[in-house]
Parts: sequence; structure tokens; C-alpha cells
Amino acid sequence: MEKVRDIDFENPYENLENVGFQATNIGKAVGIIRKMKDENATVFFTFTSNMVASGLRGIIKEMCKKKLVDAIITAGGSLDHDIIRSEKDYLIGDFLMDDSELHKQQINRIGNILVPNECYQYLESFMMPVFRELEGKTVAPSELAKKIGGKTAEDSFLHWCTKNDIPVFSPGITDSAIGLQTYFYKKQDNKFSIDVTRDMEALARVSLDAEKSGGIILGGGISKHHAIGINLLRGGFDYAVYVTTSSPWDGSLSGARTNEGISWGKIKEKATHVTVDCDATIAFPIIISPFIK
Repeated sequence: MEKVRDIDFENPYENLENVGFQATNIGKAVGIIRKMKDENATVFFTFTSNMVASGLRGIIKEMCKKKLVDAIITAGGSLDHDIIRSEKDYLIGDFLMDDSELHKQQINRIGNILVPNECYQYLESFMMPVFRELEGKTVAPSELAKKIGGKTAEDSFLHWCTKNDIPVFSPGITDSAIGLQTYFYKKQDNKFSIDVTRDMEALARVSLDAEKSGGIILGGGISKHHAIGINLLRGGFDYAVYVTTSSPWDGSLSGARTNEGISWGKIKEKATHVTVDCDATIAFPIIISPFIK
């Protein structure tokens, strides 16, 4: 066993593993991601939509710009927020605001982040021309994401995914504002459709072609499950970093630790893995900072 060490502000990443509590797990996460890079592992990066509504969006963008990931799996709302925030501002509010009053003012609340209704009006004006360019076609969510990325600004993670040929898989895309706009558009073009099964071949190929694979998993839900599920095909992740605030005690996927994934074969028995119990807006900037400076 190694002894507990004080944080060294000259080299804060050098001894985080010896600090204790979640700092130890953050330090382990840094080391695992470094191993992913050193071993040239194929990196699956997943996150939930709320994280793109927050300032983590800029970190996600930088990771895509610097090609630190090979595939993204995320919920449809991430595409919504990325499009909107390229042109509109979200605002900082409070967790204890009067939500009835916010509703009267046509403002939506995501925790302490405020999203005016006009943001979704902009999303509609953005998406309808995109749909018209795809008139009559059946597309996969990744194809739609790539099309969108070709039209967003450089502060958008979708922009850099399109530019750097990083596929963005969104298996639950209909559960989003884009999904709702798809429904409206199909009223005038009933031959247009989004086939969520169409991405399975491409996603499976990323997994099966990987000599080694790593997962950086922020939060849970469909994004997390799709990543660990597709890596089941190759015997599981070789490396895995989870960041979550969910509890494992109710059996939820979002709260499941990395070791639970081993029982399913979604993470290899001899994999290097860690779960960081912390809000991703706090932990992830610390974890990824050494790689995007």
C-alpha cells in the first residue's frame, strides 16, 4: 500500500491517486485515459444531453477537434443543444427558482440552466432546410448528425465530428426536439424517415475492428448502454472510465459501476477501469485537462 500524499500544486496530476476519496479515482481515470492513448485504443465517448447544455460542451468540442475520440454515442438532445448554442445563449439561473413564473415567461429550466423558448424556434428554422435537403430519403442518425455538423459553427462539437470524420451515433434521436421536428416534417414528406437500426452495422464495425477499445462514459442512459452493449461483441472494453452521480443500489444502468459490466462481458475481466462518483461538470474538466491543453 502507498501512503496518503498532500496535493502538490506544482504538479497536481502527479499524485491525485494518493490523495484519497474521489480524487484517487479521478487520478486513476487520468491514468486510464493516458493508457488508452498510449495503446492507440479505439475510444468510445458517451454523454447525456444535459452536459451539452452546460459548459462541458466546449470540452467535448475540443476533444473532437483534437481527435481524442473515435466514436461518439449520445442522446438526441445533445444535437439539439449543440445546434442551438452555436447561435443562442443559455442562461445561468438557480435550482430553486419559481418554475410557474418561468413557464409564464416561456423559459425552460435544466437544473440551474435556463433555456428560453426562442431557442427551440431557432432549432426549427435550422432543421427544416436540413430535412428538405434530405427529401424522400431514409437516413441513419449518424448521417443526419454529419449533415448537421456541416452547417454548424466552429464552436460546435458536431462541426468537428463532421470535419474529422468522427461518427456520432444517436440511437434515441426521436426523443428530442429534432425528433419532434422530424414528426412535423414528415407531414409534408412522408417518404423521409430516420432508421435507428441503420447505424448498428457501422457501430458494430467500429467495435469489431478495434484492436483495443476504451470507453469514456459520462452519465448513463441509452448512450452508456449502447457503448457497453456494442463492445460486448468483441468481449468487452479493455479500458473504461465512468463518471456518474447515480447510485447503484436501485439496479439502474446509470448507477451501475464498471465492475458490474464485467459480469455481462461488456468490460473485460482483466480490463483497467474506474468509476468516478462526481458531477461530470466538476470531475471531467480535471480528468481531461492534461490531454487538451
